[in-house]
Amino acid sequence: MSRRIFASILVSCFLTVLTWLDCVPTALAMGGKLPPVDRPAPEFTLPTNTGDGEISLSDYRGQWIVLYFYPKDFTSGCTLEARIFQKDLSKYQARNAQILGVSADDVDSHAEFCDSEGLKFPLLADTTGEISKTYGSWLGYLSARHTYLIDPEGNLRKIFLDVRPPIHSKEVLASLDKFQS
Repeated sequence: MSRRIFASILVSCFLTVLTWLDCVPTALAMGGKLPPVDRPAPEFTLPTNTGDGEISLSDYRGQWIVLYFYPKDFTSGCTLEARIFQKDLSKYQARNAQILGVSADDVDSHAEFCDSEGLKFPLLADTTGEISKTYGSWLGYLSARHTYLIDPEGNLRKIFLDVRPPIHSKEVLASLDKFQS
């Protein structure tokens, strides 16, 4: 077995255990402090799987942004979270909100993941972890499961740290409703 396959299996097992223990969110995040709420969200530009080259936060000015960081494509918790965001996509669109997923996986992995799961929102490749670190969501080699709600003016309005994939989309939608009312 090659080292790469072994490392991939090891990471997948590690993430499965962490997801099962529900301790990925904040217990392991390192490499930076969280950006302040009610201040401008940190700008970024990252490559995407959509074929559009790169996406910047500023591309979505005028819309709400659900910027969610997740550990790894094709793992159980990440797949569940993405599927539920996709299932609720029309609800986000009705609220003028764009979902953007970020992980350390590369563009090719994101493209395969989107094809496999039928995802219609962009996934961004933060392969160096630079943006995950900026948002306080870096685990040393992959992104932590955190979500940031950014308003149409580009201000960070809410941070979700204790993300539980089965109920997370409902929590984000409820927060959007609260801010928009």
